[in-house]
Formats: sequence, structure tokens, C-alpha cells
Amino acid sequence: MRASQAAEPRRGGTLNLVIQPEPPILVSLTHTAGPTTRVSPKITEGLLTFDLDFKPRPQLATDWQVSEDGLRYAFTLRRGVKWHDGRDFTSADVAYSIGLLKQHHPRGRGTLSSVREVETPDQHTATIVLDKPAPYLLAALTASESPIVPRHVYEGSDPLSNPNGRAPIGTGPFVFKEWQQGSHIILERNPNYWDPGKPYLDRIVVRFIADANARAVALETGEIHLAPDTPVPLGQIQALKANPSLLIETRGYDYQPIVYRLEFNLANPYFAKREVRAAVAHAVDRDAITRVVFYGWGQNAPSAVSPALKQFYNPDIPRHDFDPKKAEALLDAAGYPRGADGTRFKVFHDYMPYSEVYQQLGAYTRQALANIGIGVTLRAQDVPTWFKRTYTNRDFDFMSNGMSHSFDPTVGVQRLYWSKNFKPGVPFSNGSGYSNPEVDRLLEAAAVESDPAKRRELFKAFQVIVATDLPDVNLVTGANLTIANRKVRDHTTTIDGPSANFADVWLEA
Repeated sequence: MRASQAAEPRRGGTLNLVIQPEPPILVSLTHTAGPTTRVSPKITEGLLTFDLDFKPRPQLATDWQVSEDGLRYAFTLRRGVKWHDGRDFTSADVAYSIGLLKQHHPRGRGTLSSVREVETPDQHTATIVLDKPAPYLLAALTASESPIVPRHVYEGSDPLSNPNGRAPIGTGPFVFKEWQQGSHIILERNPNYWDPGKPYLDRIVVRFIADANARAVALETGEIHLAPDTPVPLGQIQALKANPSLLIETRGYDYQPIVYRLEFNLANPYFAKREVRAAVAHAVDRDAITRVVFYGWGQNAPSAVSPALKQFYNPDIPRHDFDPKKAEALLDAAGYPRGADGTRFKVFHDYMPYSEVYQQLGAYTRQALANIGIGVTLRAQDVPTWFKRTYTNRDFDFMSNGMSHSFDPTVGVQRLYWSKNFKPGVPFSNGSGYSNPEVDRLLEAAAVESDPAKRRELFKAFQVIVATDLPDVNLVTGANLTIANRKVRDHTTTIDGPSANFADVWLEA
């Protein structure tokens, strides 16, 4: 609840937070899974945070200066900060973290591609030196996007398997206590936090409740205090709004607008043909998806950049609007006539196992493609199996997922289409295996273009090519909602809401 400025924060209490699904890892260094980004910043902080007006605010950095040529970002680091194991936080941790993020973070390979080095003239100064300008860089330095991790814990190890990912040591307001898989995570108040008197809470218990109806009941009874990421079926939202103890918060998601999409495996013999991909695009009705799957809580998003990113979005792209007859003609021309049973060919569809929305989107897709003669078998699986099948083994035909376009296309979109980000085993990257040299050129040019008008034009040209090639079919951007008990105060004060560190959150008696 935001209107708490006149109230004195109350100290103590346990916040019961539900996150679904269970995160695969607890530090967003090598993984951009949504649940991970909700937990990680409460333990492991970043250099900056941003208020609801997208203005930067200090976190581990207290001051920052950008050179006129945009090639040097000098940060003054907060003094007296301790890691949870008692070691001092220094500029060496910042430099090492930036290096890890550049190499291992799914978006960091693009975001930080221009970083030449991080200078550390003393323990409290870190200067990021770039080969080329990166006009989005400051906005990428939040805890959820670019966590600063302890060098002494990671040095000499593989960051993908380092135990810190499961039992993290950070500088944040909460200290990791335990993770009982399938049940909960416990975070306890950091008594040595750098901001005296904070956090206000004694403890955060992060719960995993797989059943959406059970989550709704837990919210109504007060068992759960806070639930981000539209935790219940959208059809139940109106009933929950009527509960006087609950409120629905729509803010706190501007940093990471989500676009739901169908992504093809371009190595599949059917989807390797553009005519087949275009047929799929013409078979799906975005208005129906918004109405049936999202209960009206959505907006058509046909382009490779979310319409929420207004300054970059290009509405003037080649259109593939709902037209089943055109879809059938394309399939006939591609050499896939209907068989005796009416089916042209059969494929598997792996929907992202994060919530009921993806299951419903999968069911809609199966019916839509059946109407044009494509037989679709849905595969339901747990999150680790889905990651391994799609991104590691690449044993999929096409999938549906939701991807954050972040605050800037270089950060959130480039990873999905850049051929250099086709990295088997790395989730939420170029899952289709798409490669187009002109797309690479446009994305790389936009990443370093400091003129806003020229940068917009580069992104608009990129969207036209992707809409022509169709490595995926972008569908809708859905509204993300947080359901909160009214006793929870100051839970949405930053642009990344549920991914804040929660140092300022408190509970009314």
C-alpha cells in the first residue's frame, strides 16, 4: 500500500509471501527466471534502485557520474557495508560481479557487451569503462537485473554451480536462513544492515503453493500477506477485489513488461519453413486470447517490442492477423495438404509451466491449430524438465512462454533474436536458434547509439525484419497484478515492485 507516508512504520512481524513457481536458484546472476528475481534482491543487492517515476536512487552506490562521451560510469560505493558472512564489501566485488554478469547472465551478455573493464582505484570507487556507449546502462544496474555478489565466494568456481546460488550470501536487508524445496524459503532480518533501523520486518517466509485456488484461499484467510505476478486465475480477480482486507496493485511491473509468445524451434523440419510459421501466425486470434485467456487483462502485442515501451514500439510492421483461410492456403502451398483424417502433420507443444495462464494459452493454441489441420500434443512438465527440454536438449517443436522486454529493448529484447545469444543451456535466450545478419547489425548498432531518434529508427527497422521472418509469434502483453493484504505497507515503492529488497516493508498490527 503506497499511502503510508503519514504512518509510523511498525517494527517486527513475519511477512508471508507466495511465489509461484518455486525459483530454480536464489541469485539472479545466471538466471532471469521471474521467481528468482523476486527473491534474489532481498538478499543480494545492486548498485542502484529506481522509484516509481523511474528516477535512480542509491543502493550499494551512493553517487554516480557519467562522462560526456558516455564511456565512463564512476560509482562511489557505500562505506561500512558487510557481507552476511562478515567480510567487507568493496569495489573488487563490483568489478568481479560485472565480469560474471557479462559472461553468464542471459541478458548481461548483451547489456554489458561494451564493458572493457571496471577500474577500482580504491575500495570505495568502481568505474565501468566502455568501448562504446551504452545508453541503457544505469537502468540495468538494479539488484534484480545486475546483482553484486561476493568475489571471495565465487572466485575460482563455476558460477553456474556455485553453492551460493542455493544458499546466498549478500549485503541485503535479509539473510538467507533455509530453503526447504517444495515448501518454503526463510529469510531473517539482517541485524547489521547498512541502513540503520531497517529492515522493519523480522522475517520473510516465501511460500510455494502450486494450486491457484489454494493461493486464493490463503489470501482470503490472511495466511498469505502478499502475492505478486497475478497469483490466481484472472477469473477470480473480481471476487478478490470485493474482499475488504485485500487490494489489487497494478504498479511495480513497469520495469519488466511481459509479452506472451509462441516460439518455434527453427531446426524443426516443419517450422523451418516460413510459410508454416506464417500459417500459425494467421491461425491465432489475439483478441480471443485476450478475452478467453486473460479475461480482458491484456493488450495485443504483435511486434518484437512490447507496446508498453512506447518510444521503441513499431506498429507499422508486416501484419499476420487472424485469417484461418489464408493459413490453410499457406500450408497447402508449403506441401502439407490435409490427410484423410483432416490432419496435415503433428507436433509437440511445450508450454511454460509457470501458471495456469500458460496452460490455458497452450490449450487455445492446440485448438487454433487444429482448425487449420495441425495436430498439437501438449506436454505438461515441471519447471526443471521444461528448461532442460527446451533450452538445453532443444527437444521441442514449438513452445509458448512469457518474456520480459524489460525497460529497454537492448536489455530485454536483443537476447531473444541476437544470433550470438543462441546458447543451448541458457534459459530465456534465443530459444528459436534464429540468425539474421541484418538483425544482428541493427541490434548491435542500437545498443551503442546515443542519439535517441536514431536509436528508435534502428529498433523500428529491426521489428519489421522479425515480423517478416517470424522466428516467433508475439501475441499479447498481459497485465501483471499483485494481491496484498491491506496490513502490508510500502510493498510497491519501486518500478520493479515485488523485486525490491523490502527493507521498507512493514506490517500494521
